[in-house]
Amino acid sequence: MRTEDKLNMTMLCDFYELTMGNGYFQTGYKDRICYFDVFFRRVPDGGGFAIAAGLEQLIDYIQNLHFDERDIAYLRSRNYFSEEFLAYLKDFHFTGDIYAIPEGTPVFPREPLVVVRAPAIEAQLIETFTLLTVNHQSLIATKANRICRAARGRTVLEFGSRRAQGADAAIIGARAAYIGGCAGTACTISDEIYGVPAGGTMAHAWVQMFDSEYEAFKAYCETYPTNATLLVDTYNTLKSGVPNAIRVFNEVLRPRGITKCGIRLDSGDIAYLSRKAREMLDAAGWESCQISASNSLDEYLIQDLLLQGAQIDMFGVGERMITARSEPVFGGVYKLVAVEDDQGNVVPKIKVSENVEKITVPHFKKVYRFYGNDTGKAIADYMTVYDEEVDDSKDLEIFDPNATWKKKTVYDFHARQLLEPIFLGGKLVYQSPTLPEIKAYCQQQVDTLWDEVKRFDNPHSYYVDLSQKLWDIRNDLLHKSQH
Repeated sequence: MRTEDKLNMTMLCDFYELTMGNGYFQTGYKDRICYFDVFFRRVPDGGGFAIAAGLEQLIDYIQNLHFDERDIAYLRSRNYFSEEFLAYLKDFHFTGDIYAIPEGTPVFPREPLVVVRAPAIEAQLIETFTLLTVNHQSLIATKANRICRAARGRTVLEFGSRRAQGADAAIIGARAAYIGGCAGTACTISDEIYGVPAGGTMAHAWVQMFDSEYEAFKAYCETYPTNATLLVDTYNTLKSGVPNAIRVFNEVLRPRGITKCGIRLDSGDIAYLSRKAREMLDAAGWESCQISASNSLDEYLIQDLLLQGAQIDMFGVGERMITARSEPVFGGVYKLVAVEDDQGNVVPKIKVSENVEKITVPHFKKVYRFYGNDTGKAIADYMTVYDEEVDDSKDLEIFDPNATWKKKTVYDFHARQLLEPIFLGGKLVYQSPTLPEIKAYCQQQVDTLWDEVKRFDNPHSYYVDLSQKLWDIRNDLLHKSQH
């Protein structure tokens, strides 16, 4: 492959999607309208919720679906596919409907993040990329949100490019981390492409390059007086690093009237070092100097540092965020939930398993979120059949679909439909918000969750209930599957 060739993401599919597509074509099923849900079964890290992300890349992918001559030639060389099917692929494009929960929305297990309604071949061929983009970005956005919440309002920056699993993971991961709450990234290209604010100052190599730490700090402050953050742990943080930083701040910044500056800690006992550094800086009249910290941080380490009284204003988080190291798989799946018969009626389909959590919720569905009018907090999510409407002017009894005797009456609430139309008849109908708007929306929506749902350990299980009609359909299909 030539390096100048751009990959055609249409070919980023599992081979079985093509063999199934050819099979649908040969058996007369190619135009059968079907419905697929993208959903996940468990929140990573045992958390109470996840953050939906990846929709923008899915939109780009759908708009660029095509097979070029080289793709067709490759497929022909495999001797799997009929010439009629290959001819069909030459003019392939997406003609169906896609609904999705907007990026930045807190989401919960079993509810569809994306719904695809399309002819069988089209719906099948987009499975891999749809899962890839939603799984990866939702994973990173969820991890970033946990880390940012642990920082309790302090700035968090994404520092993980060099440890990401590949270039795309670094670039798109920085975007997802920004949605989840990070203020910026070290990844320059993510700023160029997506507008994720990129920044950075120095590494240890800068300090080592000069004959002394003092000279390195002075040169940096003279070069970047308005962005002077000095890495103070190359040699000895408290005996040389912080004293040299104070000396240079006094000599270079103070005469210019500049009070904005910072130091960074990247090793050692960060809680202890930050407290001592804060004392030294304050005593020297540099109360405005910010202290940042990095070095394999995650939500638990940040939480512990703050509990220990660490004096840190900003956290740089790398590998444990960009790889979601503690649990690096989101686990979203793509399952058939309905088909249309010859009269256009929606016929629900169910996947049954001895593993109860793998039994799907059938049918073309709506997802509502209920908010209390008195608190503004999210009360529950409610899945219904597509033709049901929720009347939030009246009280509504909901129940746990796995333990139906557990019931709750919802009152004085308003209902919001979460799934929004993205493509209708193959045409894009969704106006994507800007990335800062997605980030702000994410923060606003996370704030609607009760603190009990946001606990890192043993969070309260948020209600995701089924309407009586949907539960009856699911239960009936389960019963029929046993006979």
